[in-house]
Amino acid sequence: MQAIITAVGGYVPEYRLTNQVLETIIDTNDEWIKTRTGISERRILQGKHNGVSTMIIPAVQQIIDKKNLDPMEIDCIICGTTTADNVFPGVSNEVAYRIGAKNAYGFDLSAACSGFLFALTVGANLIESKRHKKVIVVGADKMSSIVNYSDRTTCMLFGDGAGAVLLEGTEEKLGFMDSILRSDGSGKDFLYMKGGGSSNPPSFDTVLGNQHVVFQEGQQVFKVAVKAMAGVCVDIMKKNNLSNKDIDWLVPHQANLRIINATVERMDISMDRVTINIEKFGNTTAATIPLCLWEWEKKFKKGQNIILTSFGGGFTWGATWIKWAY
Repeated sequence: MQAIITAVGGYVPEYRLTNQVLETIIDTNDEWIKTRTGISERRILQGKHNGVSTMIIPAVQQIIDKKNLDPMEIDCIICGTTTADNVFPGVSNEVAYRIGAKNAYGFDLSAACSGFLFALTVGANLIESKRHKKVIVVGADKMSSIVNYSDRTTCMLFGDGAGAVLLEGTEEKLGFMDSILRSDGSGKDFLYMKGGGSSNPPSFDTVLGNQHVVFQEGQQVFKVAVKAMAGVCVDIMKKNNLSNKDIDWLVPHQANLRIINATVERMDISMDRVTINIEKFGNTTAATIPLCLWEWEKKFKKGQNIILTSFGGGFTWGATWIKWAY
C-alpha cells in the first residue's frame, strides 16, 4: 500500500502587509528586504480572537468540496503548527469538530517550519499501515501572533497561512517513495520563543521582557539552513539513485530566497522546476510547502518526481520524495 496525495487545499488572509507598510513601522526599506529575503509582502490574519483554526478550516473545506467527501469518512487529522489557538487542546480537535469529522481523532505536531513535512510522514505511515483510509494533514501558522513588529530582523520574514492535503492509499507505484527527516537540539537557542513554555512560564517579567515572540540569530540559522536543506535533498537523491534530470519539481520551504537558490544550485536543477511564492506570502513556517502544492497543483502531472524539503527551528529539517498521483 502506497500513501498518495489526492487533493490539496489552501488559505491565506486578505490583508497584505507590504514592504512599503513596514517602512512606516521600522527602520527598513523595500530594496533591503527583497535583496536579503526575496519577500515583497506577506498576508496577515486580522480580527480579534481569530486563531490559526480560522485559516485551517477553509483550507480543509476546499478538500472536502473538491472530493465531494463526507467528513464522517475522515479517520485522522494531523496539524503541523507552532501557533495553535490554545496551548491545549490541540487545534486539530477544533478543526474536526467544525468540519463535522465526528469519526476522526486528531493531534498537533510541533516541528517549527518542518511541521508539515514531519506530519506528512506520520500521515503516510498511517495510510500505509492500512489502519486508515483517509487522513488530512495540515501545515498552518499564524506567525503574526508571535512576531515582534519592532524587531526589524524578524518581522519582515513571517506571514500567516494554511495548507492541507488529503492522503489516501493506492497499490500503484505512486505517492510517498522515501523520506529523510532530521533534528538537532543543539540549535535550540538560535531560533525559538523564550517565554511561555513550562521552563519559563508566562509571568509579569516574561511579558514585560517581550519574551513571547520569535527570537532568531539570523546569521547562524542561515548558515545551518543552507547546508542542511541543500544537503538532505542531495542525500535523498543519492539514496534513491535519482539524477537531477529525474526531478520534475522541487517544493522547498519558503524561508529565504537565498536558501532556496543555494539548494537549487546544489541539486543542479533549473529554477523553472522550483515552486516559489515567498515574494507574496513570506515565511508562513509550517504552511509554506502545502501552500506551494496548492498553488502549483494544476501544473503537476501524474507520475512526476517531486522533492519536498524544509528547515526549521530546533533545528529540524528533511526531504521527502513523492510521485504525484493525479
